[in-house]
Amino acid sequence: MTATADRPRATGTPPTAPPTKRAPSDTTGKTERQIRRIAFSQTLSRWDFKYSPYLYISPFFILFAIVGLFPLLYTAWVSVHEWNLIGGQGDFVGGDNFAFVLQQPQFWIALRNTFSIFLISAVPQVATALLIAAVLDRNLRGKTFWRMGVLLPYIVAPVAVALIFSNMFGDQYGLINNLLGQLGIDPIGWHSEVLPSHLAIATMVNFRWTGYTALILLAAMQAIPRDYYEASMLDGAGVVRQFFSITIPQLRPTLIFVIVTSTIGGLQIFDEPRLYDSAGQGGASGQWMTITIYLYNLGWGQLNFGRAAAVAWLLFLIIVLVGLLNLAITRRIASGDNPQKVLDRASRRAARSAARTARTDRTRRDQEVDA
Repeated sequence: MTATADRPRATGTPPTAPPTKRAPSDTTGKTERQIRRIAFSQTLSRWDFKYSPYLYISPFFILFAIVGLFPLLYTAWVSVHEWNLIGGQGDFVGGDNFAFVLQQPQFWIALRNTFSIFLISAVPQVATALLIAAVLDRNLRGKTFWRMGVLLPYIVAPVAVALIFSNMFGDQYGLINNLLGQLGIDPIGWHSEVLPSHLAIATMVNFRWTGYTALILLAAMQAIPRDYYEASMLDGAGVVRQFFSITIPQLRPTLIFVIVTSTIGGLQIFDEPRLYDSAGQGGASGQWMTITIYLYNLGWGQLNFGRAAAVAWLLFLIIVLVGLLNLAITRRIASGDNPQKVLDRASRRAARSAARTARTDRTRRDQEVDA
C-alpha cells in the first residue's frame, strides 16, 4: 500500500523538454550583418552630403567643357599649325602665326577700332543704365510699362538695328545729316571718317544694350534695404548723396558683373560693324574694322585658319587682361564707401547743423535783449 501510494500520478501532459539554446554563432552573425548595414548606410549618407552638390552642378561643367573649354584648347592647337579649309592640318609652325599677325598693320588698326568703339559704347552705356535704373526704382506710375519699354530695343534683331541705323547715319541721304543740314551744319562722313563711324556703331550698341543693363541694375537696387535710405533722410542726406554713397557701394557685385560682361561683349563686337555697310569689311580703309572682322577675313576670306586662330587667342588674352583691370578698378572705386560710413557722416552733419542753428538762435536772442 505504501509503495503504491508514493508512486507519482500519471497525467495527460508529457513532461516539457528543456529549451534548446541557439548557437552563439547565429546570434553573432546577425549582429555583424546589422552593424555592416548600419555602417554602409552611414557611409552612403556621408557620400551624399559630400558629393551630391558636385553632382548637381556637374551638368554645367560638363557642358562648359564640351562647348567652351574644348574649342578654346582646340583653337590653341590650330594656332600653332598651318591650317586651311581645303588641306586641313599642316606642319607645326609654333609661334609663326602669332608673329605674322602682330606684324600686320591691319591687326593694330583693328585693335584701335575695337578699343575705341568699346570705350565710346561701354562707358556711356553703364552710366546711362545707372541713371535709368535709379529713376525706375522710384515710385512711378505704370512702373511695369516703363520697365518693359526700356527692354524693347534689346529684343529687336541686330540685323534690323544695323540696317536702320546705317541708313540714319548715311553720308548723303541719312536722316542725321539732313537734320544737321537744316541747322546749317556741314554733313558728317559717318562712313568715310574714323571717329564718326565709331560713334554711329556705338550708338547702335547702346540702343540695344542700355535697357538690358538698366534692368539688371534695377533688380540689384531693389534688393538694397530701405532702412539705409530712411535713416540717411532723417540725418539730412539728399537724393544725390544717397545715390553715390548708398546705392553705388551696395551695387558693387552687380557693377562688377555688368562691367565685366560689357567688356567681353564690347571687345567681341561683330554684328553691328559687320552690317554697317553692304560690303561688311569694316570700311574701305578699315575705318571701323574690329578684331572679330579681321579674324573673319583671315579665316573665311583667306582660308587661313591657323592665323585666324592666333588672332582669336590674342583677343582672348586681351579680354582677360582688360577684364582683370576693370575688376580691380571697380572694386577700388565701389569699396571706398559703405552705408554705415554714410550714416555716420550724415549724423555728424546733422549735429553740426543743429549746433549752428542753436548758436544762431542764441545770438539772435542776445541781440534782442541788448536792443
